[in-house]
Formats: sequence, structure tokens, C-alpha cells
Amino acid sequence: MAKVAQQYLEMDPWVVVEKGFHPGRSLVSESIFCLGNEFMGVRGYFEEGYSGKTEPGSFYNGIFEDEDTDHPAPHIGMALRCHFLANAVDWLYARIKIAGERLDLAKSKFSQFTRTLDMGAGTMTRSFVWTIKGGKKVHVTFQRFTSMVTPNLGGQRITLEALNFSGKASVTMGLDFNPVQYTRDERKLWPTVQTRTAGKALGVVGQTERTGHRVFAGMHLKAPRGAASKLVKGDRTVACDLTLSLKQGERVSVDKIVLSDTEKNTKVKTATFWKRGFALAAKSAKTSYDEALARHSDYWRKQWETLDIVIEGSPADQQAVRFAIYHLSQIKHGVDPDLNIAAKGLSGEDYEGHTWWDTETYCLPFYIFNNPKAARDLLVWRHARLPQARERAVEMDLEGARYPMDTIDGTESSRSWQNGDLEIHVPAAVSFGIWHYVRLTQDKEFLYDEGIEMLLDVSRFLAARGQFRPDGQFGFWCVVGPDEFHFAVHNNYYTNIIAKKMFVYTLEVMAEMRKKAPAKLKAVCKKLKLRSDEATDWAKMAKKMILLKDEKSGVFEHFEGYFDMPHIDCDSIDPADFPLIKHWCYYRIFRWDMIKQPDTLLALFLFSGDYSMAEKRANFEYYEPRCIHESSLSPAIHSILAAEVGKGDLAANYWSHAARLDLDDYNRNTSSGLHTTSMAATWMNVVYGFGGLRSDGKVLSFRPSMPRMWKRFSYRILYRGSVLEVAVDKKNATFRVVEGKALSVRIFDRPYRVGRKDVVVSLGGRLR
Repeated sequence: MAKVAQQYLEMDPWVVVEKGFHPGRSLVSESIFCLGNEFMGVRGYFEEGYSGKTEPGSFYNGIFEDEDTDHPAPHIGMALRCHFLANAVDWLYARIKIAGERLDLAKSKFSQFTRTLDMGAGTMTRSFVWTIKGGKKVHVTFQRFTSMVTPNLGGQRITLEALNFSGKASVTMGLDFNPVQYTRDERKLWPTVQTRTAGKALGVVGQTERTGHRVFAGMHLKAPRGAASKLVKGDRTVACDLTLSLKQGERVSVDKIVLSDTEKNTKVKTATFWKRGFALAAKSAKTSYDEALARHSDYWRKQWETLDIVIEGSPADQQAVRFAIYHLSQIKHGVDPDLNIAAKGLSGEDYEGHTWWDTETYCLPFYIFNNPKAARDLLVWRHARLPQARERAVEMDLEGARYPMDTIDGTESSRSWQNGDLEIHVPAAVSFGIWHYVRLTQDKEFLYDEGIEMLLDVSRFLAARGQFRPDGQFGFWCVVGPDEFHFAVHNNYYTNIIAKKMFVYTLEVMAEMRKKAPAKLKAVCKKLKLRSDEATDWAKMAKKMILLKDEKSGVFEHFEGYFDMPHIDCDSIDPADFPLIKHWCYYRIFRWDMIKQPDTLLALFLFSGDYSMAEKRANFEYYEPRCIHESSLSPAIHSILAAEVGKGDLAANYWSHAARLDLDDYNRNTSSGLHTTSMAATWMNVVYGFGGLRSDGKVLSFRPSMPRMWKRFSYRILYRGSVLEVAVDKKNATFRVVEGKALSVRIFDRPYRVGRKDVVVSLGGRLR
């Protein structure tokens, strides 16, 4: 690949450290050092204020503003209203002044700068020595966390240590509801802001203009005894100005505990919301910073006991996979089924806070095998938005449920008609998520109560969207697959195969429910007014599905006519041209056989058991050189398949790109937020790639391999109540159940029963 790493962070297995401030990388660091807990997220910006390049960001999951798209030539079905994650209250707001000089690292003299993300404890700490005019030196430390135990709680501690003098320091800490939206020309989205006090608590409420979404933040401070305090209150800011006495060699700390609340229901009165918010803030007064941090860090300690992937031989890779697990765990861990995963998490404004089909195809396996409650919540979220999906289908003159390409609230928010209208594989991905989740968890309650309704409506949509050719074959014309470099194509292989598989699965679930839950099936069919001939039609459509393939080579054709397209050598493209979408006009991109991300290859991964090794190898060798990896999701899938077909060096190369995509800013866009869904692909790269797991069969199967750059690696997965540990070294793969009942699995195509006793299987020449 033409893309190269931009490394500036220290390599450490458990922490991410920036030694010495890199102002040219300031926005990248703000993304990398972000914190979150599903409910809220905050970028790693300088809370004391910074006049250099910065994009402070504080986000609340599901809180958004909207705007009209103002397309110059709109057509029927195009999304005319788009929504985006709103940058909200700066609850870390602080200002520090000593000897008349205000701290600002763009102007102040400082040394010994470090910024540390401690993934083991879930904290971000920053420290440096500030040299004030006249030679006075102060060691300054900032620490913050977003509680995983109390998701609406955030903590902040500022510590000052005078190194060569004694004197006074002014420290202002508060809440500033004056954010700008950087992706909207730094526009302010919160026209209505109120500040109040209640006893020792300070509070602020902001409300968006169009959606009417509200955010409350309330805080308590704990300062040293004797510190003089003055309330500072403005239209959009409420804070406490403290005067601290500094003694040489002694540390002085100020702690802030913040409780936040959100409200999307415009019928709830503002007075009621204030009362509710201050009630939360009152609870925070009883919790010290140390107590809240201890509970939060203990949560992470326990999580790592089961979540951890251990890699020996590469500190960089160990750091990368823990970085991925850390962010996946904090962005979704089962707090609220009404909260989903944005493609950039809560780390920045880019991708506008939208949920994509990546959630079901890439993220869901991580949660299924680590936190089934969170996995279920993600699918429940889709079910709760069936009404919007049905409305979207009607907008497109179709039946059933058309889940959107880009969304926060369940309505389509894609500004591109090509994606919003033509990527019809998205609703099929929702059905795939149901199929995968139920297959692995056996959660029939969810399937019969909620899953079946989605399956029926998605099948109804696919049936309405597809067509029969004159020869009786069924397919989809004018579509876009996961490869978004070819628009309005016919019979895209990925789209057709996932639709076929989901037709078949829906029919299987209906047959199962006729025996095991006939009343529930009857009720849902009545609710949807399912016609008697629809299921028969779906069976015919699945049977007659067009699946293009060159029988001689074994390669499935990406779409009709793809094999005849002009070829371009992807390696010949100048790295300065990336990302292509910003440097090339459309025709330069779309006229070649160049693919943005795995499309046909993704199908071979998702439905691995349906394909022979010869088919996988033939398709990988054909499509791999044609992929330019302009999606962050791309390298990991290529690494997984390369490992499976025995191309170890290629698997290792793709892994390096996939694992450190954000840490080394391969795509030159980490500054606008982390690629959360590609972090799930990083986890899959270890577990499904080198770990060799496949989960589309009747039992779990494994074909582990050992990458050349590692000495040993191990991972654990939770499967139907049992915790299975897999450890791989240069010679063997060792399997054992560390908790729960024994499991039946397949290893290198042979059946095994794995219990508490180690099952050791030779890699049989699969060394890399």
C-alpha cells in the first residue's frame, strides 16, 4: 500500500504517551487522547485554554442538531434533512494565572511535557513544568476520567506544585456552554443557555435551536482549606474563581465532579429538567474524586481480566490492540439500548456522529463475544427504529423497512443520494446482525419478540427492490455495494449474496416459529399484514438469485461488466493524492477497476463456510491488488483473508496498517476523530485473522496461524456462558475453557471437545 505511518507516540503495552508537545499534531492528539463511556465523550484538548490549533469537543450520545440539505436539484427519495452530533458544554473548562501570567501552551514557556492515556485505569493525564516570567517554575498536572460505573459522571483534577517559590495562584474551574461546531464553519448551535446555582452546585443548561435537545451539566468543587472562592457567572459560563496558596515543594489540588443529563423530549418542561439535573448534582457532592476514580479504575481492572488480548514480541502491536479494545469498550458497554455506536464514536465531529452498517458487520462480533448485553442493545436499537425504516421505504416507493445509510435517530441523513438511495445492502446488514447474534447466543426471546419483525420487513423491502429478468433470474439493478467507487451497478455480488442469505434465514425462522412460537409468528404476521404469497416469493427469489462467477478462474464478478473495466495499478498512485475523494474528480475514480474497500471479499469472510479454500484464494489474489483501501475498514479484512489463504507476509503488512490506523494516522484524518468501527476490525484481525476463528457455522471453528513478528499471542471469548481461551505460539495452539461448561469446536477441520484441560494442537507448518 502507498500509505505510510506518521509515528510520534511512545510504544508501551498499557499506555499511550506523547513525550514533548507536538503542536503540528495537536488535533490528532485530541482524538487519540479522548475519553468516553457510551453516554458522553470528550476530546483530549487542553482544558486551560489554548490559542493554537485546537478543536475542543464534548459530546453526548444521541444529542444532535439538524439542518436542511438544500440540494440544488433534489429528487424523490433524497434526504432533505440531515442531522449531526452537536458539540456541547465544556465541562472541563479551566483557567490558570500565576504572577499575572495566564497559562497558554501556545505562548507560555514550558518543559517536560507528557500526555498519557492509561488504558488500564481509564484516565488521561497531562503534566509539564511551566516557567513563568522571572524564572518561577510550577509543575502542573491535569487528570480526567469519564466514569464507566456512573456514565453521566466526569472527574477532573488540577494539581500545582511550586518548584522554586511560594506565592498565589488563580485557578478558575467551571462549565462553559459556548462551543462552536467546527464542521459547520464554527457556528454556535446552542442559542438558549441558562446558568444557575443551587447551594454549592453550579449548573448550566443548553438547548439546540431546531431539535430542541437539551443538555444539563452540574458541578461541585473540592478545594484546599483556606482557598478564597468567588462565583463567576456569565450568559453561557458559570465557574468558581479560586485563589490558592502555593508553598514551595508542596502539591495543591482542586477536584471537580460533574454530573450531566440529557433530554430529547421537547414536552418536558425546562424547570423539570433543571430540577432533575440538580438532583443528580446533589448526589455528586457525596462522592469524592478519589472514590469515583477508584470505582472507575476497578471497573477497568475487572474488564481487562476478560477482554485482554496478549501479544508477546511487539510492544507496538500490543499497544494497538489494547487501544482498540479500550475504545470499543468505552463507546458501548450496555448502558442504554437507546444509544448506538457512531463511526467516529464520541471522539470528533467527523462523520457527523452517524451510525452506519459497520455496526452490524464489524462491531457486533466484538460485543457478541465480550458483552452480549451490549450486542443485544445494538439490535434492540434497530428494532426501536423500525417505524423510521418503514417510512424510508415508503419515501422510495417500496414496501418493508429500508434502514438508512447514515443516521443518529433512525432517519436517513446521507447527503449523497448514491449512498443513501443505492446502498441497499444496509438493511440486509441489519438482518445479518440478527442472524449472527442469535446464532452465537441462542437468544430466542429476542428473535421471536423483536428479531422476526425486522427480518420480515427487511425481506419485504429486498423483494420490492429486486427484479426478475426475462429468463426468470432474480437480482438487484442500480445499486452500490460496500465498494463505493462504483455507482448504479447491476447485480453486485455482495448485495445479492447477503440478500439471498437473509431471505433464506427469514424463511428458516418462520418455519422454526411455526413449531416453537406459533402465536408470536401469527401476531407479527398480522401486525405486518403479511400476504400469504410473500414467503413463497422470497424462496423463489433466493433460489433464482443472480450470483456472477467466472467458472474457469473461480472468481465471483464484482458486478455485471466489472471484468471488462480498464485496470489501474493502485501502487502507482502518488501518496500525496490520498484521500482520493478530495484530490480526484469522480470520473478519475469511478472509471477504473479500482475498489475502495473489500466487497466480494467481505462476502467470502462473512459467509466463510460457503466457500472452498480454492475459491477464497482465487478471489483474494484477483481482488487484493485492485483495492486502494480508502476505507479504514479495508486493511483488516484483507489481513484476515491473507492469513486464511496462507499469505503470511501480506497478512502481517495489512495488520500493521489496520492496527495502528489512528495511532500512526495512516489515512491522515485522525485529527477529526477516531475510526471506532475499524477498531472492531482490529479486534477481528487478531481473533478471526491470526486466531483463525470462524463463527458462521454450526460450531465455532479455528485455523490459527502465527504471524512472523510475534512470539506468542492469546485471546479470550465468551460463548454461550463459557469463556474460551486460545493461546498460540510458534509451534502449537492451546485451547481451554477457563469458565463455564465444555465446548464442542472444530480445529483445523477436526472436532474437539474443549474443557478445563488444555487441548494442544500443532500448527502443522503454519508458521509465519
